[in-house]
Amino acid sequence: MEKRKIFIAIALLVALMPLFVGAAVLPTPSPAVGGNPVTLNEIGDTIQLMARWLIVISVVIAVIMIIWGGIMWMAARGDDKKVEAARKTIWNGIFGAAIVLAVGVIMQTIASVVNRGFFN
Repeated sequence: MEKRKIFIAIALLVALMPLFVGAAVLPTPSPAVGGNPVTLNEIGDTIQLMARWLIVISVVIAVIMIIWGGIMWMAARGDDKKVEAARKTIWNGIFGAAIVLAVGVIMQTIASVVNRGFFN
């Protein structure tokens, strides 16, 4: 149970990393009243930036799950229940990575349509 808590804490820290990096990367708004309005290109760029970070972190977590399943399989030493749990962990990691990559494709398509660059 302790290993699971440690893994969840690390996963949360990794998942929150884009918030700190995104705050440093995004331009700060000008304090002037009546400044420039937000354009669709800025919104699309922000969506793409957030999507890329989330995809990278999610794929890293999926790879960690696949590796953890392999370690569990090696440590099973022939115990059928442990081997089945390890196999399930590996498949969940593979399915998670596939879903994340599919969502990434959808997000990139939406961002391209918002930026009106999809049909050009």
